[in-house]
Amino acid sequence: MKLDKLTTLLVVDRIETCLPTWEKLGYAVVARVPETGAADFVMLNGKAGELMLQTRKSLAGDIAAIAEQKPDFLLYADVASLAEAKKALPDAKVLVDERKTFYGAKERWVELEGGVFLGLAEHDK
Repeated sequence: MKLDKLTTLLVVDRIETCLPTWEKLGYAVVARVPETGAADFVMLNGKAGELMLQTRKSLAGDIAAIAEQKPDFLLYADVASLAEAKKALPDAKVLVDERKTFYGAKERWVELEGGVFLGLAEHDK
């Protein structure tokens, strides 16, 4: 099993205060939730790759088991097969078992050695 893509998700208090810095570094918002008002989540693209920002409040509502640990960042990985990813990481501590997201992905969140949180996502083809 190989990761198709690995994206860092930064957990922040407020997205709007962070955006100007990332924009100065060449990133642009490509997706935002919600579309208007204060953002709970944004996806940014730049020459260096993709980056995501999510507020602590939004994370608590989305993945409480991880938010309780107060992480500063998470890793989000696209995989071809969630079933294969499960087989590759049989000893990973499961924080959120398989779920279907509103954007159509099958996800599973695990904690790896060293306290690293990893979301594994299989997207509809």
